[in-house]
Amino acid sequence: MINRLQNEFDKHHCCVIMPTYNNATTVVQLIESILENTSNLIVVNDGSTDQSLYLLQSIQKPFTLISYTENKGKGWALRQGFAKALAMGFRNAITIDSDGQHFTTDLALFLNKLEAIEKPCLILGNRNMNQSGIPAKSNFGNRFSNFWFWVETGQKQADTQTGYRLYPIKSFEKMRFYTRKFEFEIEVLTRSAWRSIPIDSVNVQVKYFQGSDRVSHFRPFKDFTRISLLNTVLVLWALLYIKPRDFILYFIKNDFRKIIKEQIEAHNESPEKISFTIGFGIFMGIIPIWGFQMLVAFFLAQWMKLNKTLVIIAANISLPPFIPFILLASYWTGGLLKGDSSVEGLFKSFEHLDSGHYRDFFNQMGYDFYQYATGAILLALVAGSVSMLLSLLILKVRKRIFKK
Repeated sequence: MINRLQNEFDKHHCCVIMPTYNNATTVVQLIESILENTSNLIVVNDGSTDQSLYLLQSIQKPFTLISYTENKGKGWALRQGFAKALAMGFRNAITIDSDGQHFTTDLALFLNKLEAIEKPCLILGNRNMNQSGIPAKSNFGNRFSNFWFWVETGQKQADTQTGYRLYPIKSFEKMRFYTRKFEFEIEVLTRSAWRSIPIDSVNVQVKYFQGSDRVSHFRPFKDFTRISLLNTVLVLWALLYIKPRDFILYFIKNDFRKIIKEQIEAHNESPEKISFTIGFGIFMGIIPIWGFQMLVAFFLAQWMKLNKTLVIIAANISLPPFIPFILLASYWTGGLLKGDSSVEGLFKSFEHLDSGHYRDFFNQMGYDFYQYATGAILLALVAGSVSMLLSLLILKVRKRIFKK
């Protein structure tokens, strides 16, 4: 048998992985079509209860079959396929759905794109979601997924739900995955972006069967709930760890003053908007919502269409070395509102604790927190306003000097 793309598959150490569950009507024809292009095929039978296993075992042409009796989900099947492919020495794998919606003639598109990129890359097969016959719920689900992928990674992709993909599985060798069902394709895509694995795409054909001819194992309520929960976790992890990590690495790799200059000049914004952005960042770095300052600052900057990098830079006034001074200044400012600018009250609570007056201790702590919180809000407003005015003055003077 002549495998049309065998040399290209071998050159890129690539195979095809096809998970299947109860797709007896389409699986044999699809396998035959894949084998016309390459013998590097791994089929994962994910506990099918129809005639799929019998049909797979009756195929006389060579391919690798993984089979188990319990249905565990598409994500688990893909993970088993990845592990087998790595054990066989493959570095890349094209995944294809077994329901017949993908065209094997598009396999060459992935290899051509990989050839052009010349480095490990995750390549998505973009479907034309505007063609006739695409179910409305599929179109909505794809838009939903695209939006959350952008929130989690800052990257935009046209089809984050496609199952037709090329994975750089060698790059996943030391990664531990957690999901087992349809949400796995979101997890692996998002975490690839977080590891700075390039993500690209090719346009592929798609065929959606109508009525009883269409076999779908997606459970709208259960699977959509699982996907929503995963996106919640990914968004929180992105905001609490990934984005701060990338922000810090960005400054480590680049000169701090150069970054600020680039941010001011790159967006071509007015001095008024730049100064407001800096003042807003200072305000967010002082207000008493410790642990959530960067998260709230990022979302508000996004909502107000401010330069997010400048906002986060300014908000880092609350770096650990400055925190004690900010806390003390906030408490002192709160005391001014009460007519007592001393900070002796800070130590009264510990006196109550040492003497065993626990009720007085908690009452004093409540008073101290109220004084601190009100003072922090006032201090944030004053510091933000002063920073805004000073930065506006500097930008205006700088603009005049350069004009001359």
